[in-house]
Amino acid sequence: MAGAGVLAIGEAAHWRASLHGPYRLAPQHGERGVVVFGFANAGPRVNAVNRWRGRAAVRAARLLGADSSVGRGDRSSVVTMVCTGGAVRGTTPEALLLAQYIHRRQGWSGQIITETDSRSTWENVRNVLPILEDADWIAFVSGSLHAEKARIHLQRMRPDLAARLVNAREYRAGELIAFKPMFAAIGLWKLHTLRH
Repeated sequence: MAGAGVLAIGEAAHWRASLHGPYRLAPQHGERGVVVFGFANAGPRVNAVNRWRGRAAVRAARLLGADSSVGRGDRSSVVTMVCTGGAVRGTTPEALLLAQYIHRRQGWSGQIITETDSRSTWENVRNVLPILEDADWIAFVSGSLHAEKARIHLQRMRPDLAARLVNAREYRAGELIAFKPMFAAIGLWKLHTLRH
């Protein structure tokens, strides 16, 4: 029962974070930027958390009104996938591993841009700003608490771009359930620190 309670708390924390703005549901028009954040990849192969984030990013892009055939000149359906993350714990930038996984394993044939220098969430957000300047709508995809942290950074750096944030709907009950309590504890602490 104690284990089930811990898992339930982890789920609840991620669910609540997925609902926190500033963002809104995207209308079915305009150019979208889907930003997916890399996670602590120590080896040359994409790890489980990055595979999950990659799947969530493709799912978000499709939920936002696009499919893998985007990028054919129709501005109403253009989605740019932005993978961000440097070689923080390994020798291969996380953004490159994410991009390869999204393209090869998730069948994404739309545009993918990689940002390979970032070593923190703050740097992730700062370094993708030039890429997002022309996006009408922006979605951040990561673990729900981490995505909330990134949205706060964007709000502080560029309130004008934060006004374009839309709900990526990355949360799914039961996904990576064993990891969620740990991510919830770390994420809640980092959000508390960021806000205070």
